Amino acid sequence: MKNAALFLSVLGLLVVVSILPSCSKSSNNNSTKPTLYDSLGGTAMVSDPANSGQMIEKGRLGIRSVVDSAIFVIAGDDSINPYFMTLLAEVTANNFSGFNELSKNLTDFFCVGTGAKDFTYSGLSMANAHNPATNPRISEKVSVNAFNEFIVDVGKAAVKNGLPSNLINSLVVVINSQMSLVVQR
Repeated sequence: MKNAALFLSVLGLLVVVSILPSCSKSSNNNSTKPTLYDSLGGTAMVSDPANSGQMIEKGRLGIRSVVDSAIFVIAGDDSINPYFMTLLAEVTANNFSGFNELSKNLTDFFCVGTGAKDFTYSGLSMANAHNPATNPRISEKVSVNAFNEFIVDVGKAAVKNGLPSNLINSLVVVINSQMSLVVQR
């Protein structure tokens, strides 16, 4: 029930936020509205807590933090963790190679989707990534309910990482833009 309420509130805000991109340019001057990536910290370089001595763009670090948290939230969510049996088995066996690859791909996807200029997403297409016939790492085709639960779980991870509601809603827009490709049953 609590997840349903969170989902409905996120969905309602999604409708409001989906209208906002049409207002991205000011009619009074030539400046453009900052991208979501800029709002998440942008290109300012900061120390990478996961890689000692390396620097990372603040926007990418924020996105990666949400992605990594979301993977753990999903792992504990019995309604969608069955989609990730391969990943869960690997992590249980202390093998984090699949986790690291998923984290990188999702982080790249969200960086590109939020307006980062210096990153590209090179993973499988969304349709292929979510089809067990083309990606053996996913256990079954994704349903609408599972897709919606994924949005709820990303929202929980974003809240856990201190993202304000307006940025969470914008992330939901990015995720929702892929629904027709991800949901295949």
